[in-house]
Amino acid sequence: MPQMLLIVEPPGQRAERGRAAGEVVYRRMQDFAADLQSAGLLLGTNSLGTAARRMTRREGGTQVWDGPFAEAKEMVGGYFLLDTEDPAVALTWAERCPAAEWATVEIRGVGPCYA
Repeated sequence: MPQMLLIVEPPGQRAERGRAAGEVVYRRMQDFAADLQSAGLLLGTNSLGTAARRMTRREGGTQVWDGPFAEAKEMVGGYFLLDTEDPAVALTWAERCPAAEWATVEIRGVGPCYA
């Protein structure tokens, strides 16, 4: 199954960093994505916005909550989807990920929920 590097960061970190520093960080992440692409491993990548909504559907009813969610201690800030089934390969690349300096890089296999 492909491996995903999830960038899990503290909420508010982007605002604290400011735009100029954020643009530098974003360029570093783009360079990392280019390295993954050159290695033939990149299936997809995106930075995720900080605004969020949550939804549940139970017993025929739908409930929606608008963020931000004050109780959140962290947020998924983005991901890299890697074309490798080897978690060790994913870990090697996670160690090179610039986001590991300010966030946590979580490695997960991507596949069916019953696996």
